[in-house]
Amino acid sequence: MWGRDGSRNMVSEEKGLPASFDPADGRNILWAAPLGGKTFSTPVVAGGRVFVGTSNENPRDPRRIGDRGVMLCLDEKDGSLHWQLVVPKITTSVYWDWPKAGQCSPATVEGDRVYTVSNRGEVMCLDIHGLSNGNDGPYLDEARHAVPDGEAVVELGPLDADIIWSYDLIGEQGVRQHDSSHASILIDGPYLYVNTSIGVDDSHKQLDAPEAPSLVVIDKRTGRLAAREREGIGARIFHCTWSSPAQGVVNGQNLVFFGGGDGILYAFQALEHSSEATSAEAVDLRKIWSYDGDPGAPKENISQYLRNREESPSNIKGMPVFHEGRVFYALGGDFWWGKRKAWLHCVDAAKNALLWSYPLNRHCMSTPAIHEGLVYITDCAGTIHGLDAGTGKGYWTAETRGSIWSSPLVADGKVYVTSQRGEVVVLATGKTLRELGRIELGGSISASPVAANGVLYIATHKTLYAVKSNESGE
Repeated sequence: MWGRDGSRNMVSEEKGLPASFDPADGRNILWAAPLGGKTFSTPVVAGGRVFVGTSNENPRDPRRIGDRGVMLCLDEKDGSLHWQLVVPKITTSVYWDWPKAGQCSPATVEGDRVYTVSNRGEVMCLDIHGLSNGNDGPYLDEARHAVPDGEAVVELGPLDADIIWSYDLIGEQGVRQHDSSHASILIDGPYLYVNTSIGVDDSHKQLDAPEAPSLVVIDKRTGRLAAREREGIGARIFHCTWSSPAQGVVNGQNLVFFGGGDGILYAFQALEHSSEATSAEAVDLRKIWSYDGDPGAPKENISQYLRNREESPSNIKGMPVFHEGRVFYALGGDFWWGKRKAWLHCVDAAKNALLWSYPLNRHCMSTPAIHEGLVYITDCAGTIHGLDAGTGKGYWTAETRGSIWSSPLVADGKVYVTSQRGEVVVLATGKTLRELGRIELGGSISASPVAANGVLYIATHKTLYAVKSNESGE
């Protein structure tokens, strides 16, 4: 899954990764695969395959054209297509499923099962082999699912996805998603913890579904709802629920950490693992603690603070990261509608107490990465920060040419950062700022870099690059 495990810490043990590469002359490029016109989903590598959500402006199947959400399953060796999940858009309004945004949710993979959330708010379990090994049930209506209502069904082929089960968050839980679904599923034993992407209505001033859950738990074996939160988060959302959950064990207690759309960090008791399939009766998640990282922010009549860059509620966009008994997370004003202030907080997960706070520039969408006593995080001003994980003391900052929507990857003694201007910046890890490389890819980058099996993956909006040191490279 995103971050490799439940801690959500984007630190890789991979070695031999290059500090520079060049698509123009092929230096250190293993392969490049075309994507859609927009790619917000970070690639996930598992089982010899690469999974990435994208849009359909570059259709892989000429029979499936038009605006769609797409998840591609590519071969790890050469980027060739194994299969694709193609999902029609929600047509209620653009604020349910933003035009040409594609599928924003990444994959979570376990064995031969791929879990994701479609652009239509469907939590899905897919067969890693697609339809190449037949249509496995219980879900068998993939042909109808892949086309918009009212259009003729297109015959399925071996390059289509095989849906094992699907749970509709909108239909079953009354979720009013905003802009799109953007959830990285956390897997813990038999359960999937899912951000529902609930948000405000088209006017951005009201909540259509304040009672709907922000966090749900799905039984991965059956696709049934196992649990949901009932903390009233949905009634306090300023814009949307952007953050996905993390997991960690604190004093023997298995906790799930969740950044709510109300700007509050929550710790829930994880469900006990069971060998039995859950009953149809879902339970309520038990809150262990909550922490308000911006207690002075407005809490009532919050819609009046829209477009106020000085005073507004805070929200949490990146994921919380659990590391050595602490939770690291960024919060601050909404990028589109709120104040410019943002901070990186470090909270004691046992005592529910702030250990330190570090100011960031303007807004922040980043998930921090913690490695060898340092924290690396980016912000929307295009700044990369390196600071002490124990004290929050800043050691250095580095600038990119564009705003940063992605999160840093730490691997092989390097920090990899991508920007909206198509820039890849490579820095050395450590307390001293040292730049190792700067690559211009010429296309906007919203996804975070990842590494697996000696290969670095960088997804621009239109191309996925597999980067590997070759004999002529470093």
